[in-house]
Amino acid sequence: MTETKTTQGNNPAMSRRVFVGGLAALAGMGGAGLDVTKAFAQATGSAQKIADHFSSVKTMAGEFVQFGPRGEQTGGKFYIRRPGRIRFNYEAPSPMRVIADGKSVVIGNMKLKTWDIYPLSKTPLNLLLSERIDLRGKMVRGVKEESDLITIVLGDRSIFGDSTITMMFDPKTYDLRQWTITDAQKKDTSVMIFNVKTGMALDDKVFKIPYDEVRNKGR
Repeated sequence: MTETKTTQGNNPAMSRRVFVGGLAALAGMGGAGLDVTKAFAQATGSAQKIADHFSSVKTMAGEFVQFGPRGEQTGGKFYIRRPGRIRFNYEAPSPMRVIADGKSVVIGNMKLKTWDIYPLSKTPLNLLLSERIDLRGKMVRGVKEESDLITIVLGDRSIFGDSTITMMFDPKTYDLRQWTITDAQKKDTSVMIFNVKTGMALDDKVFKIPYDEVRNKGR
């Protein structure tokens, strides 16, 4: 029987304050020489336990609030199935859909019937959806451990250039609170999640990309 776990929802406004504070704390890691190196190694060890827990969660679903690089705010429902699958259904009046099927990720405008398609492996989103997040590899750009927040920054310049993904976890429950993708132009798109359930069955249809439409209407 499939087990479903419900995690307590976060307040989006409070989460946004935590998010900003987490980035500020992360920015303060630089410039402390060997102390930073030692602290980084210790924090990475603790963070790996959280990352392993997150990697063990094969399915997730819940609600999200997204903040765009110009401060725009949208919300909706999301679905994740590891490895490589995610779907965002945005609330009206937004016509947007985001779907990853393990190979590609598409951004669709359902009103204009247009689609942009990218290889999932070339986007930092692939790190969030990977089978396992290994913090010993070269992808780790920063780890910050605090009493109420674990912040992990991942990126690989050889694959993603200057793009990164920042993930924030609750250090007590190991639950993912939010993530931010920073693109090569240093523009942030932040996603905060709440009312999250895990362990449910999610059909392949949830993550099906309409390739016929993408090929006909894509750029």
